[in-house]
Amino acid sequence: MNPIASERVRIGLSQEDLALKLGLKSRATVASYENGGEIPGSKLVAMTKLFHCSADYLLGLTENRTVA
Repeated sequence: MNPIASERVRIGLSQEDLALKLGLKSRATVASYENGGEIPGSKLVAMTKLFHCSADYLLGLTENRTVA
């Protein structure tokens, strides 16, 4: 499972819920992020704060949730 999807499920959010929290117009954008679509920096930062994890983790660059 993609790290974004995994974190979303971990805290009990649907794609639609996450879209609302990020100020997106549709859940399709969240689906795009979860499928490797480009993520604007501001949305990536918002997700790191919401999920309490590193951007590297959300981007799949590391398996560590937080910065060591």
